[in-house]
Amino acid sequence: MMKIDLNCDLGESFGVYVLGQDEDILTQITSANIACGFHAGDPSVMVRTVHKALEQNVAIGAHPGYPDLMGFGRRALQATPQDVYDMVLYQVSALYGMTRALGGTLQHVKPHGALYNTAAKDPNIAEAIAKAVHDIDDGLILFGLFGSALVRAGQSVGLRVAQEAFADRTYQKDGSLTSRQQPHAMIEDKDKAIQQVISMVQREEVLSVDGYKIPMQADTICIHGDHPSALDFVTELKQQLLASDIGVEAVAQWK
Repeated sequence: MMKIDLNCDLGESFGVYVLGQDEDILTQITSANIACGFHAGDPSVMVRTVHKALEQNVAIGAHPGYPDLMGFGRRALQATPQDVYDMVLYQVSALYGMTRALGGTLQHVKPHGALYNTAAKDPNIAEAIAKAVHDIDDGLILFGLFGSALVRAGQSVGLRVAQEAFADRTYQKDGSLTSRQQPHAMIEDKDKAIQQVISMVQREEVLSVDGYKIPMQADTICIHGDHPSALDFVTELKQQLLASDIGVEAVAQWK
């Protein structure tokens, strides 16, 4: 049976500011990427989100980003590979320890926003992230964009990797995501986004914005939890995946 993991960025509230629909979305997904305080989240939010994920039996992942609360981690910062290694080591170690203290096990690491995008193309940044993850625990799974430098770096250091695809983002013919600064970067039509996911899983391909068929291995699908319709979308996506005989399960549970 074909399988797919559904992951979502959670734990993005901090202080008195509440973001997302974490408790409801946790009932639909299989992997949670929990912000580690640099681009979103704070220590109390991290602990609460780990608790909620454990209650729903959702696999837990660390979601490190650039130190950019005001920009939500979506602004690329000038950082050396050593800077990035240190940032990732710090953030992942914090969530790793919290998860263990609360009786759970960290499944994976997925960089956030601009750090994710930089690591997809820059082999030195990708290597720094992969090395930090490996140095914490070589049993962690590294999530990265399909075919990216981050996936190659993870494989190079001996990590298990999960290749990620996006339901609501369009692709260029080289397999990269269309920049959010360009028109047609997002797929606003729910049915079209769901069909894109099913095609990626069943036929291992996706159509680029200009109509090219691109090979695609999707192990995990990113759900954007900060979108107002995220809960409705992931609920229907999960229903249609199951109706198409596609199992929905966290990557670590795959045999």
